[in-house]
Amino acid sequence: MRRVTRPGGTVAAATWDTRGGLVALRMVYDAAAMIDPNGNQARAAAYTRPMSRPGELARAWQAAGLTNVVQDSLTIRMEFASFADFWTPVVGKEGPIAEYVGALSANSRGRLQDTVRLAYLDGETDGARSYAATAWVVKGTAP
Repeated sequence: MRRVTRPGGTVAAATWDTRGGLVALRMVYDAAAMIDPNGNQARAAAYTRPMSRPGELARAWQAAGLTNVVQDSLTIRMEFASFADFWTPVVGKEGPIAEYVGALSANSRGRLQDTVRLAYLDGETDGARSYAATAWVVKGTAP
C-alpha cells in the first residue's frame, strides 16, 4: 500500500481484535474448547491471527516506512434479533468458525449449539442481544 500511495497520502487499515474484542465469537469458541477436543485448537488459531494484537498494526506500518503512525481501537455493536439470528453465520459457509462447525458431526454440532444457546440466553428468554465488537485501526502517512 505504501508503494502505490502518493507522498503525503494516508494508508489505513483495520482488523478485528479476535482475542478480546469479539464477544459473540468468544462465546462460540470458548464453548467449543470446553466440549470438543479439537475446539481448543480452533480457538487458538482464531485468537492468534497475525495483526490482531495491540501494537501489531502500528509496528507493521512503521516497518513499512510510514510516518505519523497512529493505532487505536474502534468498537461497534453486533445486533442479533434472536439466537437463530446469532447462530446462522456460525453454521454458514464462510469464515473460520463456520469451517470449524461445518466439520463437526451432527451430534457434536448439536451439542455445541445447545451450549452456545445457554450462553446467548444467559438466563433470559430468547430475543434481541447486542454484543461489542472491537477492531484495531491504524493509519500512517506515506513519505
